[in-house]
Amino acid sequence: MFAPEDLTLDRFLDGRLTIAQPRAGYRAAMDPVLLAAACPAKAGQGVLELGCGAGVASLCLGWRVAGARLVGLELQPAYAQLARENAARNGVGFDVFEGDLARMPAALRAQSFDHVIANPPYFAPASGTAARNAGRERAQREETPLADWVRQGLKRLHPGGTITLIQNADRLADLLAALGAGAGSVTVLPIAPRVGRPAGRVIVQARKGGRGPLRLLAPLVLHEAAHHAADAEDLTSIARSVLRRGEELRITP
Repeated sequence: MFAPEDLTLDRFLDGRLTIAQPRAGYRAAMDPVLLAAACPAKAGQGVLELGCGAGVASLCLGWRVAGARLVGLELQPAYAQLARENAARNGVGFDVFEGDLARMPAALRAQSFDHVIANPPYFAPASGTAARNAGRERAQREETPLADWVRQGLKRLHPGGTITLIQNADRLADLLAALGAGAGSVTVLPIAPRVGRPAGRVIVQARKGGRGPLRLLAPLVLHEAAHHAADAEDLTSIARSVLRRGEELRITP
């Protein structure tokens, strides 16, 4: 487990949440906040996060949707414990299981949910340079294939439930293929850093058993200026509403 001196306390949603994160391990930035904003959960519904890390996505969702039943699965025990502590620190109910999604704990396999969210590792097994920190490397490097993340997520959904994932834009084809015949009514939201720049991330949402056509939305642009010219924040109004005020990112028809 993490020692107190190995952690930092970081503010999310303009200080509405305070999250402990490892100084040297995997550290959440804006991606889990965007993921939480895109989940169309309502009060009383159940949400499962696969690979919850320190809990940022689920806790952002829990702050916005009071009364949602939040459950997480995390492979690394130290991060699972950190997620529990962060939930207690912020007064958000969050039930965190330890385990591998490919061999999901029996108590979790017995449950089903209205929504599943996930921020799977972005880097393929043999790509790039390995991170120096083992926890960061394991969080970012794909061990379980992306298709298994999707398949396991769909298994845990009620009929008609939604699965929402954020991933590198170059994995979009893999995500769509993984959704296959098990889900439809797919919505793709590209996320671009600035106007005229290629999308670096995509949010993909699908409905279990959905029959609607694929929808490709206009990009969510994060920054106002055409180029990064200063350290001052230049978020667009929609990015600010999500990242600073925790508002919903409405992409569900």
